[in-house]
Amino acid sequence: MADLTLTEPAFLVLTALAAGPQHGYGVIEDVSRISEGDVRLHAGTLYAVLDRLRTGGMIEVDREEIVQSRLRRYYRLTGAGAERLTVEAQRLQRHAKAADRRLRQLRAAGGAA
Repeated sequence: MADLTLTEPAFLVLTALAAGPQHGYGVIEDVSRISEGDVRLHAGTLYAVLDRLRTGGMIEVDREEIVQSRLRRYYRLTGAGAERLTVEAQRLQRHAKAADRRLRQLRAAGGAA
């Protein structure tokens, strides 16, 4: 996974965990806030992403607790996860800047709005 571009859900999960350890429902809610409601993770999607990120060494279990007879697992970002998030954020920023430059050139040339 380290050599591949992160999916949007994986990027947002890492971003959520950069604020500190969270359990699954907390991550779902935080991703919704970060994306301003554009991305709504379902439990199945979230746990598949969490499994891939754990396998890739980007997150790990921080702690577990029992709440109302149910296991609540908290995840946290690892050093490798923080580095991967940094690299991906920089890559996305470069692409957004390139798009902005091209759009300004297009407008200046009298192209599309």
